Amino acid sequence: MPKPRLAANKPLPRRWRFLHGAYYYRVPPGLEHLWDGKKQFRLGGTLAEAAEVWGKRADPQRVVRTVGELLDRYELEVVPTKGVTTQAGNRIQIRRLRRAFSAAGIGEITPRHVYQYVDLRTKKIAAHREIEVLSHAFTKAVEWGYLDRHPFKGEVRLKGEKPRDRYVTDAEVLACLALPSKRKAGSVRALQAYIRLKLLTGLRRGDLLRLRLADCQDDGIHVRPHKTQSSGKTVIYTWNEDLRAAVDMAKAARPITSLIRLFCTRRGEGYVNEKTGEANGFDSMWGRFVDRLLAEGKITERFTEHDLRAKVGSDAESLERARALLAHAPGSTVTDRVYRRAPERVAPARGPGKAS
Repeated sequence: MPKPRLAANKPLPRRWRFLHGAYYYRVPPGLEHLWDGKKQFRLGGTLAEAAEVWGKRADPQRVVRTVGELLDRYELEVVPTKGVTTQAGNRIQIRRLRRAFSAAGIGEITPRHVYQYVDLRTKKIAAHREIEVLSHAFTKAVEWGYLDRHPFKGEVRLKGEKPRDRYVTDAEVLACLALPSKRKAGSVRALQAYIRLKLLTGLRRGDLLRLRLADCQDDGIHVRPHKTQSSGKTVIYTWNEDLRAAVDMAKAARPITSLIRLFCTRRGEGYVNEKTGEANGFDSMWGRFVDRLLAEGKITERFTEHDLRAKVGSDAESLERARALLAHAPGSTVTDRVYRRAPERVAPARGPGKAS
């Protein structure tokens, strides 16, 4: 019976171990000659370094025949390029996919298998997320030269969950910004500055909370989105009067003067836990803010911080403008499907007998 994996090693790819402050690869028997004759090969001190070393070492002898082997490479090379929260979710999804598809040949998967997988799952939304990961893994399989074509892309139509449609009105925003605060600094003032910056830039929560004073440069606010870490593309939000005022408000609202963070806790620390991607302190603060708005009758329906990002996409004058503000890829369908929530306004046709 195999030994159970230690808690520190459970999130890691198969045959990886975290020992003495570094990542190691447990070499399969018979392949030691490919790994300098070692049974435990040191990959690196960080996860990114370990993935890079493993990829270079494994490439010459890598042969991917099964879905399990494909998921192994995907987990090692693709997952570490994503945001921290996405990485954690992907590893759970890959673990579930392995249970069903691990032994199947990569050329054996058909749309029928995908439909069967979803039908057998009781949690349909989770199953859809898992199939999204599987689909991306097969996209990479084509890129890596294991397959000539994706086995089910464009051929599977899963009935997805209804996109969230909560639209935050201008009146609700004004109610948020007008909420009185007993102090010149603190949570209410900080969140009001946060809302102003959110509506001006459309930035994701993690990117907004990570903003540093050093990011506010002469030509604008420099942001490198964390959602996809491998893109490396910096977005510059150029200054205007409203943007400068929002930044000044955020500085003044901090509970403690910080030389680093634009938004910070009472200890001057950032809200984002970089290991997990969570921002529990900020989420609690936001929850209390919305509870007060509801209790005082300023709004009648709860909305989330993320709904403000959707408002930016909804209020943009065009779909392409919305994509640019939200830092979505050109041609992305998610902008229209998820982030354009405002009612469409359509002029009526001419009445009968009216001249053209």
